Amino acid sequence: MTEFQNAVALVTGAASGIGAATAARLAAGGARKLILVDTEEERLRDFGFTLPCERQPIVGDVADPDLWREADLTGLTHAVVNAGIGAGGPILESSFEDWRRIMSVNLDGAFLTLQAAMRAMRDRGGSIVLTASAAGLKAEPGIAAYGASKAAVIHLARIAAKEGGPLNIRVNAIAPGGVETPIWQNVPMFAQLVETLGSEERAFAAMGSAAAPAGRFAKADEIAGQIAFLLSDACAYVTGACFVSDGGYTL
Repeated sequence: MTEFQNAVALVTGAASGIGAATAARLAAGGARKLILVDTEEERLRDFGFTLPCERQPIVGDVADPDLWREADLTGLTHAVVNAGIGAGGPILESSFEDWRRIMSVNLDGAFLTLQAAMRAMRDRGGSIVLTASAAGLKAEPGIAAYGASKAAVIHLARIAAKEGGPLNIRVNAIAPGGVETPIWQNVPMFAQLVETLGSEERAFAAMGSAAAPAGRFAKADEIAGQIAFLLSDACAYVTGACFVSDGGYTL
């Protein structure tokens, strides 16, 4: 796999889950340098050492404008706008603080990352993928802030695709359904299921069997492969698209 030979790629939320899997996929595809962003410094650096290419770790909050003002994105060719958090609760029981916390990372952070990437690419072009969610396409109770943030990310990608076209910058989104990632550890329902069933593996299996026609959740590596496809020249004529990878959940 050499489709990313000599690429300089930015990946946010890179210390675990979809971000880490995508970074590993880009490194395997020949990327020369990966700019890895996450709030978890130790986990980010430990993961970075496993990659067979140059790494530039950036530790900080993607929703912090100062982080992007100071970030060196020289030579950027690809970007994966992936950092996000999950939380839930009925609208009537949710605080504005919880709403803003989710919007800050999932939407403000996506905007700032996207803006920084497009600025770095505007003289040479490039390819960007934003990680949205099937929750941004299908209404479910108890996920108002998360679902609204991801719906906004999908539309943000579309607008960025129109603005990026004249600059030779492609922008697409991916909307995964259930994926086996650490983001679930912050969801009370999942914690209760783990306690009841005895392990995360059994909890994921139970949720996957009930969630979609595919009867399971995706692995992070599967989503990483799809992101790599969207980033690659195999999708050179694709921009403004939202690739739904949800095992049939939104049917």
